[in-house]
Amino acid sequence: MPTLSQAALLIIDVQKAIDADYHAAEGPRNNPDAEQNIGRLLAAWRRHHRPIIHIRHDSTFPTSAYRPGQPGNEFKDEVAPQAGELVIPKRTNSAFIGTNLESHLRASGIETLVITGVSTNNSVEATVRMAGNLGFATYLVADACFTFARRDFHGRLRTAEEVHSMSLANLHDEYCTVIDTAAVLSAR
Repeated sequence: MPTLSQAALLIIDVQKAIDADYHAAEGPRNNPDAEQNIGRLLAAWRRHHRPIIHIRHDSTFPTSAYRPGQPGNEFKDEVAPQAGELVIPKRTNSAFIGTNLESHLRASGIETLVITGVSTNNSVEATVRMAGNLGFATYLVADACFTFARRDFHGRLRTAEEVHSMSLANLHDEYCTVIDTAAVLSAR
């Protein structure tokens, strides 16, 4: 693993809306310690004064808990930004679409990304795919992201762990390197 001393930590959509009842409709989430792991990474990045970028989903759907002005739009307390940390709002699943994320990274000379957040098979996967396609050295922290159970195309209910694992398999070695929190924290 290359040095992570200049890597940016991206925290995607870890907002209070993720705990809304509609997400648990088909089954529980996986990685119950994800927020704690994100918090550990966030503390390390803050301690070493590394770049941190919080991605916030600002839904345009009137009934969405992610809509600005709703309590669900707020970041979860354990990973909330501190003064001076960059917050980039987005309106689609990818943090690169319709935002200044890429231009900010390029202007800052950031070439390596460590990505965490929710949900693995949606905004995390879309952002990781674009990061890889744009040429960033991208690391996805498997135990610092999570998703929910969902039905596959044929209507079979898949557990959150199955959905998560398939997303990781789709991404690893083509768009990113999948690692865990301990590996990131032990890297220099």
